[in-house]
Amino acid sequence: MKISYNWLKNYIDIDLDPEKISELLTDCGLEVEGLEKVQSVKGGLEGIVIGEVKTKRKHPDADRLSCTTVDVGGDELLSIVCGAPNVEAGQKVPVATVGTTLYSGDDSFVIKKSKIRGELSQGMICAEDELGLGKNHDGIMVLDPEAKIGMPAKEYFNIEDDYVFEIGLTPNRADATSHIGVARDLVAVLNHHYPDQKVELKIPSVEEFQIDNSSRPFEIVIEDEQACPRYTGITISGIEVKESPNWLKNNLRSLGLNPINNIVDITNYVLFETGHPLHAFNADRVKGEKVIIKKMAHGTKFTTLDEVERELSENDLMICDETDGMCIAGVYGGIHSGVTENTKNIFLESAYFDPATLRKTAKLHGLQTDASFRFERGADPNITVYALKRAVNLFKELAGGEVTSEIVDVYPKEIKPWKVEINYDNVDRLIGKSIERRFIKNILVDLGIKILEEKENGLKLLIPTYKVDVTREADIIEEILRIYGYNNIEFNLSLHSAISYTKHPDKEKVQNLVSDYLSSNGFNEIMNNSLTTSKHTDASKVYNSVHNVKMLNPISQDLDVMRQSLLFGGLESIAYNQNHKNPNLKFYEFGFVYCQNPEKHNPDYALAKYKESKHLSVFITGETIEENWYKDIQKSDFYTVKLYVYNILRRLGINEKQWQLRNEVSADFSFGQSISVSNKTIVEFGAIAKSTLKTFEIKQTVFYADFSWDIILSLLGKSKIQYTEIPKYPEVKRDLAMLLDSKINFAELEKAAYKAEKKLLKSVSIFDIYEGDKIEAGKKSYALSFILQDQYQTLTDKIVDKVMNKLMQTFEKEFNAIIRK
Repeated sequence: MKISYNWLKNYIDIDLDPEKISELLTDCGLEVEGLEKVQSVKGGLEGIVIGEVKTKRKHPDADRLSCTTVDVGGDELLSIVCGAPNVEAGQKVPVATVGTTLYSGDDSFVIKKSKIRGELSQGMICAEDELGLGKNHDGIMVLDPEAKIGMPAKEYFNIEDDYVFEIGLTPNRADATSHIGVARDLVAVLNHHYPDQKVELKIPSVEEFQIDNSSRPFEIVIEDEQACPRYTGITISGIEVKESPNWLKNNLRSLGLNPINNIVDITNYVLFETGHPLHAFNADRVKGEKVIIKKMAHGTKFTTLDEVERELSENDLMICDETDGMCIAGVYGGIHSGVTENTKNIFLESAYFDPATLRKTAKLHGLQTDASFRFERGADPNITVYALKRAVNLFKELAGGEVTSEIVDVYPKEIKPWKVEINYDNVDRLIGKSIERRFIKNILVDLGIKILEEKENGLKLLIPTYKVDVTREADIIEEILRIYGYNNIEFNLSLHSAISYTKHPDKEKVQNLVSDYLSSNGFNEIMNNSLTTSKHTDASKVYNSVHNVKMLNPISQDLDVMRQSLLFGGLESIAYNQNHKNPNLKFYEFGFVYCQNPEKHNPDYALAKYKESKHLSVFITGETIEENWYKDIQKSDFYTVKLYVYNILRRLGINEKQWQLRNEVSADFSFGQSISVSNKTIVEFGAIAKSTLKTFEIKQTVFYADFSWDIILSLLGKSKIQYTEIPKYPEVKRDLAMLLDSKINFAELEKAAYKAEKKLLKSVSIFDIYEGDKIEAGKKSYALSFILQDQYQTLTDKIVDKVMNKLMQTFEKEFNAIIRK
């Protein structure tokens, strides 16, 4: 939000430099993110002076050019070639001297000494559009004959230098969306920090407002009082739509606004002055002399001022006449009811709209206007009449006309200031310092908060309606603190500590353990938004849109639900990187996922149907070893992600003997495996389905692992890590080959082996698989390696053979294996 320094001085007497004002505003919670020097005319007319044309003669080689001599107050006359048809001797004119920079929009050029068709030219006599003072280019500007020769044009045209503060306004500061609102904070700050220089807030008076007659009354009907709690209107007739005066145009330009005409400019001026939006309708186009505030049918077509036809929803609040919509309330005007240069009569609106209703409409249509910016945060419902009167007085001053109706103020249920009590003990406790009570009272009064009753231990206050976010004692304390100054609260250098007990497992420690492992292996951690688009779940075969946790007031259509999975955010990150020529990726993300089960709705406990769980996602795609002179390219595959899955589980100390490996995964995968413990799936991993990748325009294979982190942590809480002495006795290795049904997998064999020999069997691994025409169809050959070890004695052949016979018998019995000898 932009605030003009010169404009600010209309409401408060200050002579501090802009840099100091920036510091004070930032300290009181209105953070100044930038300070820029601006001029009412670009370049400030630097290098341009007032001159007098002494002589004029026709250019010898050009019919449309004139050769002039111009006195600009120097020692010699300047020779200037001029192409304007209206140049004459004796005129006072603006002259751009050599070295001056002239601007045309974003372009600029420097005046140089040159020859034009053989004649010397030492400057340029300027037209008003060349100076940025207007749009006329019919000829040069001819000034008042009394203009002083040699006077800088900056002084003659009263060009102002200004400073503009760029304020990063937080959503809770609806009271500071205007120059008066910012000035109010400055008054409180200056009176507290500079008590010898008492300043007051000067709000423009509207006492001169008067109604001329009631010849053109309008009827106002509010059909939706919740969306429009208050609507005020008045009619002004016989106005003249024309260009605004310089002071008004300069004020608007300083904020980056383009002046349009005096009527529109006045409504914008009052908006930035008071923070309250207004809207002027062409009264002659309001059918039936009636204004109706209502919601129209879903799908209704409406063309806005930008000539875009929009389709309304049933929740969009509209300002209508007897037959048609005229304006999207508080957001954007309609093309058919706006003010043009031919408008003679206007109906002026000053209303208060429900913030939530307008926010939804603005987001739905992708419109962010100065009016919606303020209504969304919460405008002051009790300033509508003042803002209207202020605008009407300016209309009569700058556009003429007369007020031809009474002020029609429809206000069904008055929104009154509310009462809040504060306790001094709570003030001291929350601030961390005892502030003198007189300072507290002065600050509150300067902020416009009325003291109703003063007690020994606190105050009873009346909060004005423009402070929409100040509703509790804590809010009042925050107001006191930001004016008193956060920097004025001393730090307590004493250190207090206490012994704390951390439950096992330490969640942060475990997460950091896995993060360190993945990062050290070339992974990058990603952090995606918990908000995502419902389009992902709509297209998913796994996640049902019924389980989406929907946003009541979404920021945009692409961020309308909470994520049900980390998968989609990771794929968005992969797609972004691949589009930027970075195809070889290894990502991981810790994050929460959210879902709801409508069947678990409990009227006594609103959160009963919602579930939040934490997951770890791992993504691998592209090459794991890039091309180089000593190694071949190695692409990521299923076993790459499987290796990391196994290593993570092993690093966490989850006993492999408890793993239940299945070739069953969700439809997110084209193929993969899952691992369960106690019939609870702790991880799924594999290759993501091509249909899912296609949605994100990813062309190469992506391998993905999804860890149910909460379940994993619950397993860690049950397992205990114990120290075991290094065995004194050697391991024994035995190999075994067998012929099996092709449907049997290694995990089944491994599980059966550990079950058959619990004491001596330490590990099982597979070192060869064969399927081919040399063995029976539907069969495969497995070669397994077994490690046996006894921590109390050296294993003899007799013991080893007994164990191996037990294993062979198990395989033959459970899997119909044929042992190959």
